[in-house]
Amino acid sequence: MAGSGERPVRTRDRLATLLADASVAVLGTAGGRAAGVYLRSGTPDVLRLAVLAGLPGPLFRSWWRLHADRPFPVADAYRLGGPVVLPNATETMRRYPQFAAGLPFPLGSAHVPVPGGTRPLGVLTVLCPASPDTGDELLDRGLLVRLAEGLGAELLGLAGGDEDAVRWDEAPVCVRPPPGRTARPAVGRFSWDPATSLVRADDRLHALLGRDPGTLAGTADALADALAPAEAHRILAALRDTAAGRPPAAPLTLRARDGTPRLLDLWAADAGPAVTGVVVHAGPAAFAEGAADPLPQGVLCLDRLGLIVYANPAAARLVGRSREWLLGRALWDALPWLTGPPYDDHLRAALLAPEPVCFHARRPAGARGGSGADDWLAVSVHPGTELLTCTLVPASRMDPATGPAPGAHPDQGAEPDDRSMAPLYRPIALAIALTDAVTARQVSAVVVRELLPAFGGRRLAIYLLQERRLHLAWETGFPRGFLDPFEGVGLDARIPGVETLTTGRPLFFESMAQLGAAYPGLALDADVGARAFLPLIASGRPVGSCILGFDRPRGFSAQERTVLTALAGLIAHAMERARRYDSEAALARGLQEALLPRRLSAHPEVETAGRYLPGTQGMDVGGDWYDVVESGDGLALVIGDVQGHGVQAAATMGQLRSAVRAFALGDRPPDEVLSGTNHLLIGLDPGQFASCCCLRLDPATGRTLIARAGHLPPLLRCPDGRTRVLDVPGGVVLGVDPHARYPVTELVLVPDAILALYTDGLVERPGADIDEGIAALRLALAKAGAAAGRRGGTGARSLAAVADRLTGTARLAADRPDDVALLLAARHPPPPVPGRHGHRPAAAHGP
Repeated sequence: MAGSGERPVRTRDRLATLLADASVAVLGTAGGRAAGVYLRSGTPDVLRLAVLAGLPGPLFRSWWRLHADRPFPVADAYRLGGPVVLPNATETMRRYPQFAAGLPFPLGSAHVPVPGGTRPLGVLTVLCPASPDTGDELLDRGLLVRLAEGLGAELLGLAGGDEDAVRWDEAPVCVRPPPGRTARPAVGRFSWDPATSLVRADDRLHALLGRDPGTLAGTADALADALAPAEAHRILAALRDTAAGRPPAAPLTLRARDGTPRLLDLWAADAGPAVTGVVVHAGPAAFAEGAADPLPQGVLCLDRLGLIVYANPAAARLVGRSREWLLGRALWDALPWLTGPPYDDHLRAALLAPEPVCFHARRPAGARGGSGADDWLAVSVHPGTELLTCTLVPASRMDPATGPAPGAHPDQGAEPDDRSMAPLYRPIALAIALTDAVTARQVSAVVVRELLPAFGGRRLAIYLLQERRLHLAWETGFPRGFLDPFEGVGLDARIPGVETLTTGRPLFFESMAQLGAAYPGLALDADVGARAFLPLIASGRPVGSCILGFDRPRGFSAQERTVLTALAGLIAHAMERARRYDSEAALARGLQEALLPRRLSAHPEVETAGRYLPGTQGMDVGGDWYDVVESGDGLALVIGDVQGHGVQAAATMGQLRSAVRAFALGDRPPDEVLSGTNHLLIGLDPGQFASCCCLRLDPATGRTLIARAGHLPPLLRCPDGRTRVLDVPGGVVLGVDPHARYPVTELVLVPDAILALYTDGLVERPGADIDEGIAALRLALAKAGAAAGRRGGTGARSLAAVADRLTGTARLAADRPDDVALLLAARHPPPPVPGRHGHRPAAAHGP
């Protein structure tokens, strides 16, 4: 909530508390690993993460801001106003590949809009353990919806009913999950003599295993069975390897008989073949009261927000910091060399996945306790519901086959600077995003969204080649009008945007002075900054050029130059594909529009309105159509949907429309119109079938005859506002059974009633039952019809407004793959009779 002064500060704190309580409640009720709330921001169509419970904010910075048009589940839940439930990683990858690429973990998730007034206030989201089947097994969807509704009501109450005041423009507030009940912490020691196979365990190990002191059988087999019976073979093999001088590179993660996590660390004695072992219960308080202080390996414990809550002396020695200095600091502040790509990915995996994560890390040469170059550690991060347990082992204890190369140095190519690897992650995200972009405008929007933030750019211009001239396709960030002189520039011009394309060589300028020196007299849009000019070339064919602008001088490393050049190739292929799509789609849409009626037949006593929206995915046209035909003294209204997409579907649609018109012009009843069209379609044998709904309306009496061929049932809105789905029995779709019969249903369309015919593209949504879509359309018709009535009856202009309002919901669904056809009809009320209903005859007027 925006504002200044003491009251807004208190309001902001109350808002944060309210959101935090809701997120924690979701964690408890849904059994989630993390939860959060996205709210609207001050930037139009941008959602911001306001609260994040159970995860550290810095590790998830990429998800702090989210545009409502992005193909992410949070954006879909907000834009479409319904829950999005993803039971597992497979379903997530199928429906939202970009989201899955960013969080590639075995997770389920649910995203529920927080209702407001005219549109959602935000989205309540939760990450849960994956479910093998449906979202119903993942969580109680109804409970989440109720929690979101309650949160929406409280937010509006806090804002005094002003939904526009509910917004968030700051970094998210990170909240710790509520503490759970944990088992008693314990650390136990033992020793094993490989010559006699005898085990000696201390009292702490007996307590950890739930045994009375001295009752543990003294053999390795008995110990392994007591620790983790399902993994006894791993324990015995590790004991033998340690006795042979090959201890495990990191502590083993085990599961007790009841599923309790345990860590087992082994090392050989200084003299003789004896093996010493330590068993640690990996619960949140396992290292309280110095229980792990004697361990030879370093142990760090992090809470779910990334703060170090425990460090044993070995860990402090290995990282070169005192225990007092480490405690209470965030990991990325205390040990910056253990963060950034790819370490952040490992930490995210430990927070969100059930399995431990093991990797190698290099301490800086100057860290206290380090030995300079080749100063490597083996790091293991063990997940937990409340804490992460990290163990650090010097490189000398690693298996030589898996350890770092001897003598390797980051500057010699053995291990690159991890922070410089960040741009390498962008081609994957950009490539996935470009697969969903089908038009040149969508490709440009993806580049702005994915490419500029990755490299810190502020300005972008994309030029496309057409008839040996470059034309601006997209620009952002440049001063108004600056690029106008470059529009339509020829390939003989000596400017960097042209030369990068004609030479096929990217141009990088680390400062504006460097750019000005290379191209004297070239107009510059700024005095300070850096520029990159990239050729867009697809399979050897020039497509255009891309200009990236930066507000400050900067260098371009060899890695960045390579990545940017590769990204330019991806953009070029996507642009070439988009240009083909734009041209072919224009031709296809022209064909389809030519087959649809240019105007509807009119009648003085009946108003009609039709709407058609093409699908937003794919290049194929569909076979949806509608028509109104003068039939005798009445009107025939028809709507249909040919199965499939493409030119064949459109051609079949044109044939069916002509057939229906021919039969209807003969003043035949609806069942005969459908039967005749059915025989015609079977005779044509196009290998396709079609659904259809046909009705004949007598405007004078309102008598209406309706027949259906596999089509969705019509909707009827009565003048009093009641709206219902008409129970109209129907026959099979056209083109299947030559003996099909189509029963006729009769009703009376009273004045000011609205009859709605529609195709499935208006009511179908991925993952939702079509009955839910029909129910939503019925409610929308009731509201839209009421608005029309308030404007003075269902006249032509108001009925058109109803049609616009109903199809507007479909237009907002950016992932709508099917075409939409809608046909509305309404009878005019009869004109008032003079002298009745309070009207005086004209002759009665006067003094």
